[in-house]
Amino acid sequence: MAWREFRRGKRNKLDVQCFEFNLEDNLLQLHQELKDKIFRHSNYTAFNVCDPKLRRIHKASVRDRVLHHAVFRILYPIFDKSFIFDSYSCRLGKGTHRAVRRLENFCRKLSKNCRRNIFALKCDIRRFFDSVDQGILLRLIKRKAKDDEASRLIAETIRSFEKETGNGLPLGNVTSQLFANIYLNELDQFIKHQLKVRCYLRYCDDFVILDDTKSYLINLIPLIDNFLKERLKLKLHPDKIVIRKYIRGIDFLGYVLLPHYRVLRTKTKRRIFKKIKKRHRDLRSGLIAQESFNQALQSYLGTLKHCEGYKVRKQILDLSES
Repeated sequence: MAWREFRRGKRNKLDVQCFEFNLEDNLLQLHQELKDKIFRHSNYTAFNVCDPKLRRIHKASVRDRVLHHAVFRILYPIFDKSFIFDSYSCRLGKGTHRAVRRLENFCRKLSKNCRRNIFALKCDIRRFFDSVDQGILLRLIKRKAKDDEASRLIAETIRSFEKETGNGLPLGNVTSQLFANIYLNELDQFIKHQLKVRCYLRYCDDFVILDDTKSYLINLIPLIDNFLKERLKLKLHPDKIVIRKYIRGIDFLGYVLLPHYRVLRTKTKRRIFKKIKKRHRDLRSGLIAQESFNQALQSYLGTLKHCEGYKVRKQILDLSES
């Protein structure tokens, strides 16, 4: 019974009061440590999630997460204005759906409203979060954040986690996505201003370049890979460098873009079906409430509003009623 209540998100009043009391103590302690300039980041709690692939998440303490949010709020307005327009991950007014729409606009413009074929180069950076060089990241941040105490706190946050010596960002920190954008802004600037690429956009460590000549895209690959190795100590994932014709579909952020329409990626569709079946079993066995099931269902249906998904929608509704 206790496990079912936990799964449903229930908490008794004593748990809530204890949490709030500890939070207040942590905030007072954090304030004093920052004032005395003796703050030290505490250890992380690690756990795995599988959605859709296995990821290792590192969760910071409540006290440290408060500091992460403060660092984020200070750094975001300083750096965001220096990012290119077509960087879409974890930025206000951006996101996955705007990135997909922007890619569609690029496709329509370059293909002359789908009257001629074009090509898409899609790349992924190998083990990006594990491979970020902390020294390079700190130098990039210090270009704009020149306050000594702020720099010390930022360095303390960055150095609080290592995948390998001097490398890595933890999946789980609110600061990690901002640090990722600061780091990969170097790549964005190189592609846009040195390679003079017109149709380029990036979402985290995935990026797409469009052109009407396949050979041009092929020639870009070693130039980009060399820049990543020499300037950022990163590598393109050799198995995730793909060049596709627009008429065969461009797979990006859960959708496949085709001339005149877009559809849900097959893997995404299968994952949705699998999750609905599981949540339906949990509902029948009493592990989740009807309200929780309905919220998940509406979330999946909302995803289909951004593509041609009538048949998939019908299949989802049939599964939910079976």
